[in-house]
Amino acid sequence: MASGDSKATGFTITDRRAFTDGGTPRQDASEEPPAGTQVAGAPDGPPGDSPAGLPAVDFHTFVLSLGSSALLHLGELEHPDVGAPQKDLPLAKHTIDILAMLEQKTKGNLTAAEAKLIESLLYDLRLRFVELSKG
Repeated sequence: MASGDSKATGFTITDRRAFTDGGTPRQDASEEPPAGTQVAGAPDGPPGDSPAGLPAVDFHTFVLSLGSSALLHLGELEHPDVGAPQKDLPLAKHTIDILAMLEQKTKGNLTAAEAKLIESLLYDLRLRFVELSKG
């Protein structure tokens, strides 16, 4: 662009912040992004939609995913990169601790089935961990 050229090319920047620099709400700020705008981190479809071949995202799937990760680190599952089971007990303990924290933080907010799932999964993983830690 030439120094005397006042014509901008390329793209337009639109300030969509809800507040001004002074912290007061903008009059023109809207709650919804314009149609066709993808919000960073938002899924591509409605809640519950999953890409082809993946299970729906819910509490059961999340807990079972963490359980599978713990089993992998306990050496109970074949490691995808190596093609054979590999034990990593500190990482297994860390994943079990994450599940325990999740159980504690969600206590009283779970359905009976969800509470039973996380309780029984933790019991099983802890037993496996203790057995492997002995040897």
